[in-house]
Amino acid sequence: MLPVVVVHGGAGHIPKERAALSTIGVKEAARIGYAILQKGGSAMDAVVEAVTSMENNPRFNAGRGSVLNVKGEVEMDAIVMDGKSLASGAVSAVRRVANPVQLARLVMEKTNHLCLTAEGASKFARSMGVPEVPEESLITDYAKMRWKKNLEPDANPVECQMGKMGTVGAVAVDIDGNIACATSTGGMINKMEGRVGDTPCVGKFKLAAL
Repeated sequence: MLPVVVVHGGAGHIPKERAALSTIGVKEAARIGYAILQKGGSAMDAVVEAVTSMENNPRFNAGRGSVLNVKGEVEMDAIVMDGKSLASGAVSAVRRVANPVQLARLVMEKTNHLCLTAEGASKFARSMGVPEVPEESLITDYAKMRWKKNLEPDANPVECQMGKMGTVGAVAVDIDGNIACATSTGGMINKMEGRVGDTPCVGKFKLAAL
């Protein structure tokens, strides 16, 4: 069976000056995922590495490049799901982790839970040997600019969400016909502290992808 990988860099308004590099980032993520599949790797390996690539790219709203909450901090959500077993793992409102999607996979593989959140997710990350990174390493100048602009008293609530991209993700089929998907996000610009969206929730979006 021919392997397939589909990658998305997040819906939303992308400023012209950021569009070209965002497109390059999506293509690179797809190449990384497909290279794994071509070598006989699993669909899960492919989607996790594809999404990891975008988490490491400051052009995307995930990992490094995540939008900031109302306090100017980074809180991230991520999920993985394996179509073969229907196993799933997720993290929400996690902080100081470079690649939440990899932590979500550990939740799936190393615990009996579906989702760990906030400090609980951070404690689990430390127990798994996942390094804690300085929060500053996840914050870009662009994210800071958007955060400050949207704190202004006359900020338009609709325009507040413009200029950012949404959840990134990938779905893949490996040579054995197994399907997997993964998504990751920094959430909404200037969100309340502790806000969790639908990204880490198992539901119709993930099941539809599988």
